[in-house]
Amino acid sequence: MSSLRQCLIIDPMHISIFTMLKEIGWEGVDVSVKDIASIKPLINQYEGLFVRTRTRVDEQLLGNKPTIKFVGRAGAGLDNIDQEFLLKHNIKVLHASEGNRDAVGEYAVGALLSLLRNIPRADAEVRQSIWLREENRGEELMGKTVGIIGYGNMGKAFAKRLSGFGCKVIAYDKYKQSISDEWSHEASLENIFEETDILSLHIPLTHETREMLSMEFITRFKKPFILINTARGEIVKLNTLASGIETGIIRGAALDVLENEKLTSLTSEQQKAFTFLTHRKNVIFTPHIAGWTNESHYKINQILVQKLQALGF
Repeated sequence: MSSLRQCLIIDPMHISIFTMLKEIGWEGVDVSVKDIASIKPLINQYEGLFVRTRTRVDEQLLGNKPTIKFVGRAGAGLDNIDQEFLLKHNIKVLHASEGNRDAVGEYAVGALLSLLRNIPRADAEVRQSIWLREENRGEELMGKTVGIIGYGNMGKAFAKRLSGFGCKVIAYDKYKQSISDEWSHEASLENIFEETDILSLHIPLTHETREMLSMEFITRFKKPFILINTARGEIVKLNTLASGIETGIIRGAALDVLENEKLTSLTSEQQKAFTFLTHRKNVIFTPHIAGWTNESHYKINQILVQKLQALGF
């Protein structure tokens, strides 16, 4: 029998997690190939577990008398974690937003430049032997105002990477004060509405932020704006995006996340809006890969193991 303390790896993680855990006296037991029904009876035989996005951690998974000590979320968002339930049972929650913040910051810059310079559209045209220069004349980022909503790890990483582009960066965070730093200036929500040319979302999905970007919200912007969403798709519904693009309030969008990412099971309303957006040249999509790099895959493990060690169990 192993003398190491044991935890479950419920979702697939970078293989380095096993060595890292062993170095601090833990053994990771990989059950990621098992279905959740066969995993549930095992959980409380272990001291903790690690999950990604696909597994919801709540009373249904853990039972009404859980004995685990921690849940490690391999990523940033905690919308699949019932934090109230875990707090009630004194179960610590570890997350690793520091692990993929660099990836998200880089992606957001790349997506923004791709929109401003029409890169995806121009690439598709040239592949079809269509050579259009004037039609693909782009815009510069210099001189524009970038508004960031949510100034945690992700928002700050994006602002930091904008520092060499000659643009103004303002940031609003409902839950933080005195957030001005060398990369951005603190702003009120009214400042965001008044000044923003480019809006980037870096907020978690909560009951407050779900469908936050309603039509009522986006019509408060004084200028048509470009939207970058690397946060959560449920923050802005597909039909709101479609209406915003159609009316010109949103003049371009880079969408790494969608309200419903199971594209084969969209509702009729979602399908109509999604189809509309796919035919717009000023909209680009990626399949939730902003934080998805080889480096972040590894760094997420590092952060989680460091935080587990810091708990001092």
